[in-house]
Amino acid sequence: MAEIVSGMGCNIIIIGRKSSTCCNYNSVPFITERFRMIFKRGFLFYAFFNIRLFIFLLFHKNDLLVSNDLDTLLPNFLVSKLKRIPLVYDSHEYFTGVPEIQNRPFVKWVWKSIEKLVFPRLKYIMTVSDSIAIQYEKDYGLKPITVRNCAIRTELIIPYSRDELKLNSDHLLLILQGTGINVDRGGEELIDAVAITEKVSLLIIGSGDKIEFLTKKVKELGLAERVKFIHPLPWENLMKYTRSIDAGLSLDKNSNMNYKFSLPNKLFDYLSAGLAVIASDLPEISKILSEYKCGIIIPEVNKEEISNAIKKLRDNRELLSELKQNSVIASKSINWENESLKVEELYRSIINKLQSSICGPQ
Repeated sequence: MAEIVSGMGCNIIIIGRKSSTCCNYNSVPFITERFRMIFKRGFLFYAFFNIRLFIFLLFHKNDLLVSNDLDTLLPNFLVSKLKRIPLVYDSHEYFTGVPEIQNRPFVKWVWKSIEKLVFPRLKYIMTVSDSIAIQYEKDYGLKPITVRNCAIRTELIIPYSRDELKLNSDHLLLILQGTGINVDRGGEELIDAVAITEKVSLLIIGSGDKIEFLTKKVKELGLAERVKFIHPLPWENLMKYTRSIDAGLSLDKNSNMNYKFSLPNKLFDYLSAGLAVIASDLPEISKILSEYKCGIIIPEVNKEEISNAIKKLRDNRELLSELKQNSVIASKSINWENESLKVEELYRSIINKLQSSICGPQ
């Protein structure tokens, strides 16, 4: 989205925190400000970051603020009111529904209190799925614009060959990708499914709380020849792998509101790469797979259901080919080139309302 706003003549500053991996594999073509953090997690981490963010925003010139998710909203909101400048809230998830805080009532109460305080006073709001937008409307009477995290078209990205992947070329090739391979996202059940399903191989590309556990599980089950792990990659490199695969998996469980309403980035990567999709029965994902007939929806995330879906694709190459072709068709309309028009329209309306700004003539 920063590229879109930059293209309107704005100077972009991206603010975040410094971490051991923040700049290892991804260069950002904008000015960045990364805070060194004394605390690494928990309440003190968020409090320290929000205070530093507030001070930075207060004492630096800015004409438009953008807050990504609830954990940066309060300082952005306060500074936007003090400076009387517009604020865009870009909610990437239903934050108070994330699984990490469901069994932590005080933490959830803090974040919900901030949301209740600020959200009804916002004017410009975006989120990533219609279900989240509808839920926010129920909560606060304001319906955000839905901007899905679609992938850009990938026809020009040359995939790796089966030999380069070092996986059995006769196998059905599967992929699970993402930077949030965490609890309740189906990783454990997927490994178990591969263990009971012959002639399939799996790539897991990304990171998350469950990666170490899954790596040990693969070794214990003797699956090292059929299941490979790859660290997070720049998106174009990732798509070289993804475009080499037969089917992509999205196995989030309906265990919390955030997962229930999710529309994962990897789904759009799979469509852009022309893969068949195997996915859990969540409303946003099921809606796309049903409309475009580009995948198999499993009723429950367990090894038997996942294995049965994999076997359908392994044993019926005609079905596999049909689903892959339908994904290609879906990607012609579900892509960032189309979805980004909503972003451009929103920011264009905001910039046009700014009487004087550093953005230059429009």
